[in-house]
Amino acid sequence: MFENLKKVDPQLYQIILSEIERQKGQIELIASENFASLAVLETAASPLTNKYAEGYPRARWYGGCQFVDKAEDLARERAKTLFKCEHANVQPHSGTQANMAVLMAVLNLRDTILAMDLACGGHLSHGHPLNFSGKFYNVIAYGLNKDTEMLDYDEILSLALKHKPKLIIAGASAYPRIIDFSKFREIADKAGAYLLVDMAHFAGLVAAGLYPNPCEFAEFVTSTTHKTLRGPRAGFILCRKEFAKKIDTAVFPGIQGGPFMHIIAAKAVAFGLALKDEFKIYQEKVIENAKIFARYLQDYGFRIVSGTTDTHLFLVDLLSKKLTGKECTLLLEEVDITVNKNLIPFDSKPPVITSGIRIGTPAITTRGMGPEEMKLIADFINTAVSNKDNPQKLREIKSRVKGLVKEFPLYPEIRTGQ
Repeated sequence: MFENLKKVDPQLYQIILSEIERQKGQIELIASENFASLAVLETAASPLTNKYAEGYPRARWYGGCQFVDKAEDLARERAKTLFKCEHANVQPHSGTQANMAVLMAVLNLRDTILAMDLACGGHLSHGHPLNFSGKFYNVIAYGLNKDTEMLDYDEILSLALKHKPKLIIAGASAYPRIIDFSKFREIADKAGAYLLVDMAHFAGLVAAGLYPNPCEFAEFVTSTTHKTLRGPRAGFILCRKEFAKKIDTAVFPGIQGGPFMHIIAAKAVAFGLALKDEFKIYQEKVIENAKIFARYLQDYGFRIVSGTTDTHLFLVDLLSKKLTGKECTLLLEEVDITVNKNLIPFDSKPPVITSGIRIGTPAITTRGMGPEEMKLIADFINTAVSNKDNPQKLREIKSRVKGLVKEFPLYPEIRTGQ
């Protein structure tokens, strides 16, 4: 594999081989990452990348689209079947662009949005002041209950009635509990607002029937395809039929030009795989692993935000361990365990430092790891944190990590020779 690249650009060839080896040789615990199937990788690398296809199937600006039309139709129909929705747009290049399209479709500049505070688990594209969403719209943030570290629906209702937002956003990038979309629907109706659910993180759980389907409650649902859905790095939008034209127009020509037809085809592959019975079994294991993993860390004295998880991820409070999230991330990277620093609710530290880390189980579950491995990895993390100033101990953990990942090979079909 990559033989042509090796001849044409040996420098980039080596970079790619090194990245493949990094993925193969590390324990990947970043909740927003996963390992796409070989079928998805092959499709994303196909000659469909050559085709310009501005517009939509049977309404393109370019000729020669008869086959990419079929690929996009397949992706749209599979998405609608998978999530039981009325309309799907599979052209957004990312989750943020999917959110941008929805906001542009139904809002005017400076309209009010009610969305989750980033410090409590929200997302940049839900209103961060440096993001388009925060710059173009008036954003009111809701947070979590300080005692339970869970969503406070009474407070959200109070804010909605006070500020009368035109749009309410539900969904998060670091919230480990199930979100009650029926309550959000009630709040939106009382405030006279549209409801947008960003299910980027838990879309795979929704597809498997293990998390409430937001399409039953929201006018608009956005998502990525590369997290729990295990597809290519991209986004999509689901909506009610009455908003189909507005959404499609907002995507093209509103915010994007030519769609990535190779990636749209790869989305179709991922949606197809998610329709299979095996996918539900996989997602059940993802959740089981997350719950068990969190419990083992609790046994080692780590505080888990909100006490547990209902999903594929959980937050670890490091205050009692005298470590910042940044320090812990760098420490674990030394032993080939990849996590990301993350704010915990009501964090006193800045976003570049943080008091916690976020841990997710989609990628390690894809590799085939289960409860016994969760126990081992929790032990690796605890030992590393307890011996952060002991280079010999850290080398021992790194060696054990290498031994573990060899038992669960990633992409054995891709040989790097390194």
